[in-house]
Amino acid sequence: MSEEFYRMKRLPPYVIAEVNGMRAAARAAGEDIIDLGMGNPDLPPPDHVIEKLIEVAKKPDAHGYSQSKGIPGLRKAQANYYGRRFGVEVDPETEVVVTMGSKEGLASLATAITAPGDVVLAPNPSYPIHMFGFILAGATIRSVPTTPDEQYFRSLDRAMAFTVPRPSILVVNYPSNPTAETVDLAFYERLVAWAKENKVWVLSDLAYSELYYNGNPTPSILQVPGAKDIAIEFTSLSKTYSMAGWRIGFAVGNKQLIAAMSRVKSYLDYGAFTPIQAAACAALNGPQDIVEKNRQLYHKRRDVLVESFGRAGWDIPAPPASMFAWAPLPPALKDMGSLEFSKQLLTHAKVAVAPGVGYGEDGEGYVRIAMVENEQRLRQAARNIKQYLKSMGVNTPAKGAA
Repeated sequence: MSEEFYRMKRLPPYVIAEVNGMRAAARAAGEDIIDLGMGNPDLPPPDHVIEKLIEVAKKPDAHGYSQSKGIPGLRKAQANYYGRRFGVEVDPETEVVVTMGSKEGLASLATAITAPGDVVLAPNPSYPIHMFGFILAGATIRSVPTTPDEQYFRSLDRAMAFTVPRPSILVVNYPSNPTAETVDLAFYERLVAWAKENKVWVLSDLAYSELYYNGNPTPSILQVPGAKDIAIEFTSLSKTYSMAGWRIGFAVGNKQLIAAMSRVKSYLDYGAFTPIQAAACAALNGPQDIVEKNRQLYHKRRDVLVESFGRAGWDIPAPPASMFAWAPLPPALKDMGSLEFSKQLLTHAKVAVAPGVGYGEDGEGYVRIAMVENEQRLRQAARNIKQYLKSMGVNTPAKGAA
């Protein structure tokens, strides 16, 4: 009967769920699966964050309803983060709202500002919520590329010229999930000018702000003067502090969008558990050595992944940021398609990856590999994949071993 529901009919099949189901079945059968599919950090949060959670949870008055928009101390901590990291002044009362992860924040904002029939510009390939959040709210998606070049801006101009009704919202995500592409501040300056000229809201997903590997810190769109006139930005503690399951994120920026989102959230939830919010304050306000430590660890994993998979016969470009590699299928197996290739890797190499087509039709021909296993396991994955590629007749280097 569920196929008769309006919003269920608007949702395409969740392709990634097919591979997830196979992975779960294999593990239930006792198989050792090296899971590089989901971006689920395998590292613990800092000790002082866990200690703060325990401390506050022991207080008898900490277990009631919290605040939907976030406790004042946490909103202030996020405002301070923007000040020290980006040099951006933020009002914690009117320009910050705490979300249950950036995913919930994007969905709540879509509900708040989207009317049925609205057209939203979203990257393709993209993290599913960038499209599905608006599809659930009744909008129509027009895809734009992810690569931030001249073609990107030409596609924006074409969308404004030939789409009826004219698009009113643009979603951007850099460092990109899944492609790991990055942008500089000049890109955001041009984008803000374009958005103001075309009267378009810009929603920036900056969940991977601290995972960069080229020595150039990831910029925020809010660093552009006047960006808060048209932009809101989402960040998360999930990857920065290895707190994915805690579900703490933020929306920062335009007061009108923050107010609309806060109002919708007030109808939908009572906010995250207060001890978790207090512990999130400890993460943002406390020692920040964990941020650099995690960055270096993912950087090393990236190098091991690229090197060992390359020697196994699968050349993968080194991502400049994020915790993902966006890997083109080995040329000899490209016709297999990303979904079938992912299933084959799981079945024959015992390695789980995410099929690129699950992130949009332009993701076909790629898989997303998450760097969420240690270096030893990454090298084991490469050895397994090398054997699979040999079995498929794919040429592998004669010298060296993964």
